[in-house]
Amino acid sequence: MGLRLPARAQVVIVGGGIVGASTAYHLARRGWTDVVVLEKNTVTSGTTWHAAGLVTQARGTYGTRAIVRRSLEIFKSLEEDTGFSTGFVETGTLNIATSAARIDELRHQASVVRSNGIEAELLDVEQTIRVHPLLNPDGLHGSLHFPRDGRGTATDTTMSLVRGATRRGVQVLEGISAVDVLTSHDRVVGVRTAQGDIEVEYVVNATGLWGREFGAKAGVEVPLQALAHYYVVTDLIPDLPRNLPTVKSGDEYAYVKDEAGGLMVGFFEPGSYAWGSQGIPADKGFVQLPEDWDHLGPYYEKLIHRMPVLKDAGIRLHFCGPESFTPDGQYHLGEAPNLRNYFVAAGFNSVGFLSGPGAGSVLADRIVDGRSPVDLPETDLGRVQRHETNRRFLEQRALESLDLAYEIHWPFQQRTSARPLRISPLHGKTAAAGAVFGELCGWERANWYAPSDAERRYEYTFERQNWFEHSAAEHRAVRERVGVIDTSSFGKLLVQGRDAVRVLQRLSVNDVDTRTGRITYTQWLNEHGGIEADVTVTRLDEDRFLVLSGPATVNRDLAHLRRHLTDQDFCTVADVSGTMAMLAVMGPDSRRLLRQVTDADLSSEAFPFGASAEIDLGLGFVRATRVTYVGELGWELLIPAEIAHHVWDVLFEAGQSCGIKPAGYHAMNSLRLEKGYRSWGHDISAGDNPLEAGLGFAVKWDKPGGFIGREALAQAKTAGVSRRLVQFTLTESDALLFHDEPIFRDGHLVGRVASAQFGHTLGAAVALGWVSAPEAVARTWFEEGDYEIETGNRRVRARASLRPLYDPKSERPKS
Repeated sequence: MGLRLPARAQVVIVGGGIVGASTAYHLARRGWTDVVVLEKNTVTSGTTWHAAGLVTQARGTYGTRAIVRRSLEIFKSLEEDTGFSTGFVETGTLNIATSAARIDELRHQASVVRSNGIEAELLDVEQTIRVHPLLNPDGLHGSLHFPRDGRGTATDTTMSLVRGATRRGVQVLEGISAVDVLTSHDRVVGVRTAQGDIEVEYVVNATGLWGREFGAKAGVEVPLQALAHYYVVTDLIPDLPRNLPTVKSGDEYAYVKDEAGGLMVGFFEPGSYAWGSQGIPADKGFVQLPEDWDHLGPYYEKLIHRMPVLKDAGIRLHFCGPESFTPDGQYHLGEAPNLRNYFVAAGFNSVGFLSGPGAGSVLADRIVDGRSPVDLPETDLGRVQRHETNRRFLEQRALESLDLAYEIHWPFQQRTSARPLRISPLHGKTAAAGAVFGELCGWERANWYAPSDAERRYEYTFERQNWFEHSAAEHRAVRERVGVIDTSSFGKLLVQGRDAVRVLQRLSVNDVDTRTGRITYTQWLNEHGGIEADVTVTRLDEDRFLVLSGPATVNRDLAHLRRHLTDQDFCTVADVSGTMAMLAVMGPDSRRLLRQVTDADLSSEAFPFGASAEIDLGLGFVRATRVTYVGELGWELLIPAEIAHHVWDVLFEAGQSCGIKPAGYHAMNSLRLEKGYRSWGHDISAGDNPLEAGLGFAVKWDKPGGFIGREALAQAKTAGVSRRLVQFTLTESDALLFHDEPIFRDGHLVGRVASAQFGHTLGAAVALGWVSAPEAVARTWFEEGDYEIETGNRRVRARASLRPLYDPKSERPKS
């Protein structure tokens, strides 16, 4: 490891843990050797040095599981390249269940991991004890066995990666702190250290615990919080078998593995605490926090019942060290939305060792190729909300991430901490109507409405939950009469100026240069043809446009817009989301309802589908746009916040004769899935192009000036489509789908479910799922064959369609 600070480098990686080392190694493998790793202490001194070394594939999303599978390949092959061992041993993992609810979770987990091709087998109690004889069978319900999981040594793996990188020319400099990042025109240009400046093209923030503070130096928001995290290691235990499977017991908040003749017992228990929330000490390395046996003891005692061999074992080490956790439990991996060539790989929620080799590999490919080989919208920095870097918010929400880590991961589970924060102007009205709120991006949103005789709370299960019939009634109201959805949390971007139309035309695949008072549905692509945004654009007048986006994507879309403004563009962009309420008035009786409260002509001739205009409503004025996300006749109303209550009252007073009903987001999701409408971040993202996503109808190939990504998309069109987003319904009305379930065609794994909900009109679970063919095939291939979707560890027959299964000709919205 050299000591000479270069004047320039192509890439500077700040942080010498396993993630930074992996990124350097894989950049070097790709031929990028002008790379410098800066470590202010010594390599591994952040959190890598005290990692427990587990390698478990049961992660929460398809993309993060793909990262671990990349890691597994690296653990197994790295020694051959570098000569340094990773210490990896394939031992397997047993996720055990001590309750019926936990077994339900394991059944669903068994199915979803198979969508990644991960080997997993449900075992009964006898089989579980046979695999791990130290377990007490009392209270066991069974387990889920991952035979290809294993464990390794964090320090050895990191040093092996460092050796592989330095042998190829990478410089790893210890004892040098990066004190600032230099920028110009929203792009990285350098890194400042105490020893001097380095001119750079790319910076990688792999600073672990220090990720939030280091990101802030460049104006990059990286929400993460260090929390106390415990494990103990016992004395030697006579005759202890070696390389037993790791045991993970969610109900006991613990994992156990054999360690140098003893047992390591680690905990993901409730009741941890935030450390260094007002700033991590900059000069600290190899940090240890105080022991707290009063806190940990009861959890350890509980585990003794599950593994009696612990009862007489002495304690060799009681370790507490800080780990970084994020508000949503997903790590940050990708480019900062507002700063070009600044990449973040931090906040790994105590899975940095098992994810690090794969994450570094993916990040290196992203830097070299300009796109990620694994689609990971869940780790994208564009998802970050401003309030998530607030210290008090982080202290509460990151703690909840740790508290829930080993709890049952229920479908539709809601976070409860740091609430309420952002509320719609109509929050009081929806609450009075019986709303049961969920939270998204800090917004309190009505997920479903409870009748006066029902409790306003979730009762979680893997079957139909307590809100199922209430949401079904809301769904039917929209399909049969009229429903009103408070969509105020949706993002609203005002784009205006002389060159606004030119900017939006350059971004949009559709033609947004329409006459005033028209709305256009479009995608924005990257240079590779991938979908960066899925939005509507309303032309308010000659040089003013309103872009509507989802609450989870508006920050990302705003950054994308600003990134593509040039010095020659006379155009401004402003987020005006908080200035307006928004109501979706949807259903076959929506016209009849609105005619009672406005003088505007709402006939199809005067107000056709796609039209937008300011109309009077009650005693005020709103912008009404005839569009739909639920597949019915309806209008979206943009309402000045100060008259939102009045508009709500007017609508519901007039709507009594129409059977009006407030509807929540669960109903909106079931309605949109019956129509096959896409959702960015769930069904489509930057790794998918419009042809694969079934959105080719929105692409105007020959519009003047073209659009970003046109050349790549044209090449994809010429090559043909080998994967498609397909709509499915199950043939069994009692079976449910959630997401990531594997899809089989003629008995072969061909894809996974992207998003799903029960379709109350279709009478069965409905889903959008990605299906891959062996090569480019005709459209008919995707609808042919015998399809099955595996859910809860059993396969259910499914019907596939590329046209919407509900109202395939889209006649109802245009009626």
